[in-house]
Amino acid sequence: MELSTSPLALPFPEMPSIEGVTLRVARARYKEWDRYDLTFVELSEGTSAAGVFTQSACASTEVELGREQIKEGSARALIVNAGNSNAFTGHRGAEAVEQIMAQVSEEMGCAPTQVFVSSTGVIGVPLPKDRAREGVANVLSAQPCGWEDAADAIATTDTFAKGAHGSAMIGDTRTELCGIIKGSGMIAPDMATMLGYIFTDADIAPAFLQELLNGANAKTYSCITVDGDTSTSDTVLAFATGKAGHARIENWDSPGADAFAAALTDVCRQLAQLVVRDGEGASKFIAVQVSGANNDESARRVGLAVANSPLVKTAIAGEDANWGRVVMAVGKAGEPADRDKLSIGFGGVWAARNGVPVEDYDEAPVAEHLKGAEIDLTVDLGIGDGAATVWTCDLTHGYISINADYRS
Repeated sequence: MELSTSPLALPFPEMPSIEGVTLRVARARYKEWDRYDLTFVELSEGTSAAGVFTQSACASTEVELGREQIKEGSARALIVNAGNSNAFTGHRGAEAVEQIMAQVSEEMGCAPTQVFVSSTGVIGVPLPKDRAREGVANVLSAQPCGWEDAADAIATTDTFAKGAHGSAMIGDTRTELCGIIKGSGMIAPDMATMLGYIFTDADIAPAFLQELLNGANAKTYSCITVDGDTSTSDTVLAFATGKAGHARIENWDSPGADAFAAALTDVCRQLAQLVVRDGEGASKFIAVQVSGANNDESARRVGLAVANSPLVKTAIAGEDANWGRVVMAVGKAGEPADRDKLSIGFGGVWAARNGVPVEDYDEAPVAEHLKGAEIDLTVDLGIGDGAATVWTCDLTHGYISINADYRS
């Protein structure tokens, strides 16, 4: 089905090229569509790699292999297939991935383990090896392309291309970070999102890059949800080519480590929020801010309970300040909470404080806030110092329509 652009879409940003990164796209025709659906990224020798992956017990072969490959900490290439997730496909799916890795590694003269493969789309259909072979041959000889073309090519039900850019000063050297991501539905990651890739010319030791990505993920990708469903293919990879020319960042004591960590987290946050803005059928972008929890992780879990509640999400879709549904969601989260200390607000206006409705509560400004596209929902548990922000979207008829017709 033809999807209209999300009303929450943001324009694709201007993004610089990254030395040591070459992007190409081609048509493998994994589905009956006339569009680019295969992306190839060539990475220079010496590129460090880090990754976070889905915790699904039914993960795809690509994820299982990626978990092992990332332990080596190096990469020379990335291949992304769109339209077919190649998950739950047994030995045939594994053979297709191994074929792609061998084909690319032979062309590039590198080890197959330095070729990362991701696939996204329908679950349970083996990736067709003949189309993959032809598509890879085409993409290897294709002309280089830009970031937006690559972002378009990795998409499935996305309604707009998603990219983000950041920079960090390491000594006197400016380093660049560019990222692309796809995702619209089946979004409730345990440690990643659908498919996201970040590239930088900074020189970062693989082990430290992994530590930084883990930290950034905890504050960004693991704090978004569209529908409460975690994909079999969730993957976020970060690649550092080292071409910027500064002294290698080995750990937190290295000059520039803090600046790079902040830039990486910022790019990850931008990308994660773009996925929520393209949530299937979404009309409102919702920030759930939780404070006063036992600890930060408890705050995140409470936030996700609120953000994943169909009752909360439909109330906001209907522009109804039904804070009782938020009380329900907090209560079912399984985290420490005290009914008589709980406070809830919308758009900076408290509706309930310390377990009771606000006496002079005026719903008019709240109703006006809920008419907008950007919604702030605040929960204060009043029992500790833990805090977190979770991002989600509302739940509309559009979500049902898109997913009822997904395979057609």
